[in-house]
Amino acid sequence: MVAPLQAGLPGPGLVALVVTALVTWLFYAVTLHLAATFFIGDVPTQPAAAAAVAPAVVSLLLQQYAGSGLLILVSVVATVAVDFAAVSYAYRLEWRSTAPLVALHVAFATILGYALNNIFGFV
Repeated sequence: MVAPLQAGLPGPGLVALVVTALVTWLFYAVTLHLAATFFIGDVPTQPAAAAAVAPAVVSLLLQQYAGSGLLILVSVVATVAVDFAAVSYAYRLEWRSTAPLVALHVAFATILGYALNNIFGFV
């Protein structure tokens, strides 16, 4: 069984799926914690780790549509919507306060992802 997720050094098996999921979760958790620290102030890391699971799973499930025009927009909107709900729940914020935090999270993730892609050449 070959999943549509990327296959690198360990091959297209279970190890690749688990490592990809963990790295994606860690990336979202770090960028969310940076955004929350910038927006809220001194916050523990646990809410960021809890909230990062949802957008990581959604982005991994929808990454197969990344190269097909309008569907990439659907993937991004779905990931941001799930991120919005997870951040609101994990940090116990009202929706009005969640919007700027999610915007910062998207900005931090975009900038850090772009920088890491330029450094390591993932794509």
